[in-house]
Amino acid sequence: MKITAINDRGLVRLIPQTRHKPPVLRGLVDSDEEMQILAELEGDTSQRLIAEREGSPALDRRELAFARRQRDLQIYGQSHINAAFTYTRSTGNRFNSAERGAWYCSYDTLTSAAEVGFHRTRELEYIGIYEDEARYVELLADFIGDFPDLAGESGHPALAPDPAVGYPEGQVLALELRREGHRGLLYPSVRHPKGRCFVAFDPGIIQNVRPGTSWRLVWNGSPAYSLHAV
Repeated sequence: MKITAINDRGLVRLIPQTRHKPPVLRGLVDSDEEMQILAELEGDTSQRLIAEREGSPALDRRELAFARRQRDLQIYGQSHINAAFTYTRSTGNRFNSAERGAWYCSYDTLTSAAEVGFHRTRELEYIGIYEDEARYVELLADFIGDFPDLAGESGHPALAPDPAVGYPEGQVLALELRREGHRGLLYPSVRHPKGRCFVAFDPGIIQNVRPGTSWRLVWNGSPAYSLHAV
């Protein structure tokens, strides 16, 4: 596999808008002191907060993003980075297992929309109703470094469109790459023609996270969806 050097800004990650709102607990309390009590209670069940505090078998807490001067400088994106590595699907994703997450992004919004739209459409397929609207927010981040690159290897098993085939293969590949010391992987999008994606295995390489545009994905009776800027 070839190694590609990148120094790229504004790679796009889409997250559900519900994960980008202010703390929902704040409306339940009247003071910062009460908020702190509720936050501590939430911390007993939050996978992200538990990992930040204690780590996990697959994730050393020292790998996660932490604000350098927490009292007077809150670094945007810290919680989003940590959440990407601590909240996982039970079967994992294409390049991460259920034990350890990863930061998936792409070089353009249409590619990221195609990736998240595929998963949302699968969920609608399970219930047989293609009537839905989902809102997403862009998280933009910068990356620099030398990374393995699957460009030109469309036949690689890890890029199989069927998750039942591609995900196990991709998880094995990602584990091998991490053991070799690689911190991320470039790969062609499986869901969007000519789209280019990047997955960060290491929270430490995700730089300058900031919010971008908000989008709506709308399904009106069929698996095909439309994309609208909000």
